[in-house]
Amino acid sequence: MEYLTDLLKIILPAGLVIYGMYVVTVSFLKKDRDMKLVELKTKNMEKVLPVRLQAGERLCLLLERLTPNNLVRRVSNHAYSAPELHSLLLSEVREEFNHNLSQQVYFSDETWEAVKKAVEDIVTVINRASQDIDQDSRGIDLAKRIFEITLEQKNDSIAFALNKVKSEIRVYF
Repeated sequence: MEYLTDLLKIILPAGLVIYGMYVVTVSFLKKDRDMKLVELKTKNMEKVLPVRLQAGERLCLLLERLTPNNLVRRVSNHAYSAPELHSLLLSEVREEFNHNLSQQVYFSDETWEAVKKAVEDIVTVINRASQDIDQDSRGIDLAKRIFEITLEQKNDSIAFALNKVKSEIRVYF
């Protein structure tokens, strides 16, 4: 019995010491892992943030370039007929959108859907304006009709998409 008591006197403190070392080691490793994770996130942000800001700038530029006022002024020429201007406007919208497709990687699905909807709404306005006028009309008549339809619209999907992009970028500042 005395042997058992002596054994317990040795094993119990040794077990407590081993358990204490285990707890200290686990907490040290957890802190070390957390520090490395913070360091990794910081390094990642240093590289990703500028690219993400650039993507936001490009999406804002895309949306600004596709507003009917800017789009028609940039593409319009008094010599164009309505069908020619219609074709050029649609081509410009598609080209601008396709050029910026890769920017969706840097934004949430909700923001990208708002951008896509804005582009689709512009295409719809252009097509609707083209259907509303005679095909032998001048390009200026199509431009006027596009502006009229834009003024009639209650929801401005471009402004909504711009706000979504800007609010997502503002999270970092």
